[in-house]
Amino acid sequence: MADGEQPRDPGSRGVSDVRDTTGGARDAREPQGVTGDMTDAQESDAARRRRRAQFLRELHEAKQLRDRVQPRRARAARMRQQMRMRTFRW
Repeated sequence: MADGEQPRDPGSRGVSDVRDTTGGARDAREPQGVTGDMTDAQESDAARRRRRAQFLRELHEAKQLRDRVQPRRARAARMRQQMRMRTFRW
């Protein structure tokens, strides 16, 4: 350790703050895309759509797994859905 240097926490990786592209310090908890640029808004919108698609894929997979693990409950749910569709009026 050199003269005047602060002792570092052993768990620290040496990064004191996060800097944005303009060079100003920014809090690490600040959400992305808050600068107001159109590119940031488009990127965050695309990222949101990617996260949503990933979530829906995982949800569909979890429902399929539940149906395989609990076939009686899945069959009963299918029957209830069929009854709802039969009694539905346009």
